[in-house]
Amino acid sequence: MTTQLSLRSAAELRLSVEDFLYHEAALLDAWQLDAWVELFIADARYEVPSTDRPHGGPADALMLISDTRSMISARVKRLNSRKAHREFPWSRTRRLITNVRVRCVSEAGGEELEVKANFAIYRSRRQLNVYVGEYTYRLVVSGDTFKIRFRRAELDQETLNDHGTLSIVL
Repeated sequence: MTTQLSLRSAAELRLSVEDFLYHEAALLDAWQLDAWVELFIADARYEVPSTDRPHGGPADALMLISDTRSMISARVKRLNSRKAHREFPWSRTRRLITNVRVRCVSEAGGEELEVKANFAIYRSRRQLNVYVGEYTYRLVVSGDTFKIRFRRAELDQETLNDHGTLSIVL
């Protein structure tokens, strides 16, 4: 993996990562959640901290979402069913991904990418809601693309009261 990463220029690497993030956003906007789950590796995690402790983690703060790969799959199964009454029919969403920053990091003998990006998600369901924040990813190289080891969405909102229940994938 080190060789693959070092052979790419910084600009090529950022463009590849941006394409991956745009692909992920397109899957989520199209509600292709089963395909979205396939972007995660087996030991992946997905986190959304509470709005009152956006930099907190599962060990020291309440989390809106703190899922393992199997929990992500169960969440998707529920969202795809008619039992997810808050999302049936599905909300319309549009995700904007900006300010993508990529950094190579070495951990446990392997090389990964730490990616940060800003997001704005527009959700239309009876009213228009906007969710704004920052993504943090740990990506691993998988062939000519990437897989997600870690995905975190930190919301900039102080509260979700005006938004109702958070029932979409951030």
